[in-house]
Amino acid sequence: MAKILLLYATTDGQTLRICQRLQQVAESQGNEVTLLPLQDWKSVDLAPFDKIVLGASIRYGKHSPLLHDFVQQRRAVLEHKPSAFFSVNVVARKPEKNQPNTNPYVLKFLKRTRWQPQQLAVFAGKIEYPKLGVLDRQMIRFIMWVTKGPTDPTGTFEFTDWARVDAFGKEISDMGG
Repeated sequence: MAKILLLYATTDGQTLRICQRLQQVAESQGNEVTLLPLQDWKSVDLAPFDKIVLGASIRYGKHSPLLHDFVQQRRAVLEHKPSAFFSVNVVARKPEKNQPNTNPYVLKFLKRTRWQPQQLAVFAGKIEYPKLGVLDRQMIRFIMWVTKGPTDPTGTFEFTDWARVDAFGKEISDMGG
């Protein structure tokens, strides 16, 4: 049994839902999982954890600045323990951009941080237009129109492949030192 820390930064809640699913999968494999929002990272002692997993969403082309701060400040620990990273973004709904080596946001993040997690994943997210504020709704609809995605302002569109999430949960469980 491993002690796994699962830290997340979510914008609209889909990254948290993915983390909760990863937690279920890892716990079903006999692991103990602590799930925390990334904003709590400064108060977290990483020493008791055997593995560290980070998940973050994209909004307007960027991961949370907290993600970059965490990786920069805790880089030594991340490089000495098994670690994993996943990004949640709507661009990943496209088959040609749904792998870590083809997703522009994952590639940009890894280049910027120079962190090399043992496991990587990218998951397509969710657009829930009715829950968005007016500005976000209009901006995301425009981005979707440009990228040939759904633009119905009354619709909810979930692109997450839950079988891939489950597979990543098993990869995290199997990740070694």
